Amino acid sequence: MGSGRAADSVRARYLVYFQYLGTDFNGVAAVRGTQRAVGVLNYLEEAAERLNSVLPVKFIISSRTDAGVHALCNAAHLDVQRRSGQPPFSPEILTHALNSHLKHPAIRVLQSFRVPSNFHARYAATSRTYLYRLATGCPGLAQLSVFERNRCWALRADCLDVAAMREAAQHLLGTHDFSAFQSAGSPSTSTVRTLRRASVSPDPASPFVLPQESRRLQFWTLEFESQSFLYRQVRRMTAILVAVGLGALTPTQVKVILESRDPLGRHQTRVAPAHGLFLKSVLYRDLEDLAHTHS
Repeated sequence: MGSGRAADSVRARYLVYFQYLGTDFNGVAAVRGTQRAVGVLNYLEEAAERLNSVLPVKFIISSRTDAGVHALCNAAHLDVQRRSGQPPFSPEILTHALNSHLKHPAIRVLQSFRVPSNFHARYAATSRTYLYRLATGCPGLAQLSVFERNRCWALRADCLDVAAMREAAQHLLGTHDFSAFQSAGSPSTSTVRTLRRASVSPDPASPFVLPQESRRLQFWTLEFESQSFLYRQVRRMTAILVAVGLGALTPTQVKVILESRDPLGRHQTRVAPAHGLFLKSVLYRDLEDLAHTHS
């Protein structure tokens, strides 16, 4: 009887945008078993249990993020199958229900869309943008606001050669084999990616820094946009650009590193700390049209 009831019910697929501070999590993916670590999806799946779906709700994420990495906006798709005679949730009700049942204050569901049953949050994404936050003029962790310690990479240097960093970033733009910037453990079969944007810009003064400290501290933002990235590619590119900014590498050396395709070279093993990285956005083509023509 249970299987017949499931067959009569309507399954609806949704695209859900959500954000989180990654400090408390072992990444976005759910952690299974008896480990004490926990992922963002552990809490989202727990909240989704309260939707009373005929079949368990599973979140298929757009972009995997590591332990300590934050997301201003990540995305996932999920299916909710309500019992026979019950209409699908509206996107607004789904968003409200998930937020109402979330048990961690560092996670928030932003928005939901009804999408076709063959929509895939990972493969349908046309653009992903990451930003990385740096702070200069910070001789030690004790000199950094407690509200910023898990949200930026504090550099002891007083300044960066931003012009050199921007010149180096130009060598990374376009379509290349980014093997030199990939960490071991990547599931990707191809290491060719197209980097559409790589920028270095000053950040407005942090609202969490006292006025007397803001004269010494300077914040910077690095942004990278591509359809997809290799495992830890952004953190490795950031580390190399910071090395250029500190005078340890030249922009021309970055071009040589890229062309070497060697992830184990002398400079390539540098990886920027996770806590300065934010997934900023995940974009989909014609999302509004998809939402209105769901099947």
